[in-house]
Amino acid sequence: MRTSVCEIHVSSQPDSAYFLRVDWRGRGLGSGFQLLLTDGQDAWRGEVSEAAVRTEAEELEMQRERYIQDLQQALTGTGGSVTYSFTLTPSPPGPALTLAYEKVQKDISFRLGSVSLQAIPEPAEAVRELLVHSLQRGNTLEHQNQNLEEENQRLRREQQRITAELKRYTGGKEALEAELYSRFILVLNEKKAKIRSLQETVTHLQETRSSEGQKNKESVKSGQTEGQEEGEDEYGGSTDEEPEEEQSTPAPAAQSQDSSTPSPLDDSLRDITDVAPCRKRRVRHLAAPEPAVKRPTPQTSKGRRSDSPAGSSKQPTPQRPADAAAARSEAEDLFEDF
Repeated sequence: MRTSVCEIHVSSQPDSAYFLRVDWRGRGLGSGFQLLLTDGQDAWRGEVSEAAVRTEAEELEMQRERYIQDLQQALTGTGGSVTYSFTLTPSPPGPALTLAYEKVQKDISFRLGSVSLQAIPEPAEAVRELLVHSLQRGNTLEHQNQNLEEENQRLRREQQRITAELKRYTGGKEALEAELYSRFILVLNEKKAKIRSLQETVTHLQETRSSEGQKNKESVKSGQTEGQEEGEDEYGGSTDEEPEEEQSTPAPAAQSQDSSTPSPLDDSLRDITDVAPCRKRRVRHLAAPEPAVKRPTPQTSKGRRSDSPAGSSKQPTPQRPADAAAARSEAEDLFEDF
């Protein structure tokens, strides 16, 4: 059973004060509750069932949970900024009263419900119970307040201890940061010096490699130049022999020409009818071989300069046209004699 006691003011009696005690079971007033109202001299008691609470919520067209919340705030005085008003009206015949409770919101009030109260024959006993409950509730609240004070003291001491620990940790952190920073500076300077030395080493190696590469290129170029000079010397020596080979080639051609030319007997037989053309032809035949006879002269001179055996072997070849010319001249002289 849970109990709540609060002071209420009746709108019809603004100068009087009433004390309302509410007892209920469960988590809220939805399962029903009992009321005790007293002004210190008289007392009234009433009860509201669970069905009555449900009926009131349906009449107001409110959700049951929302209605129970507003009802509990009104009867226990926990509404806060929300204002609730109470009215007492006599219910004749007899000393019965009807307590109605309303919710005021923006100058508009609507009725939450009402309960019929019956007068208690011994109001002093009801007042005594109310005072006992109030004292017990006061003692309970005082004990809770004391516990809260002790808890606050403990939390305050814990806060002070944590603050001191935090300051100590902050000082240690700053000292550690300073030490680590100094060590980091030393390590960083060492790393920088090592990096500089490595860079200098790399630069020196690159310069050495470039100089070696340049020397290799120069040596390769000098070797290529010497090879070209030797090739030119060999090429110059070969040019002395090439004209001999080229000039030696016309010999077979001359032989083929000699073999292809008609014999002097055939010429003499064709020229028997007329002597004059024969003489002209003879002069032509005699004049033609002269270049062949004179041509071998430079070959012999070149052969002597080169001192090669090829020159001596090629000298007799130009004598063949001369022999052929001599034979033709003898044949022509013979035919002239005829």
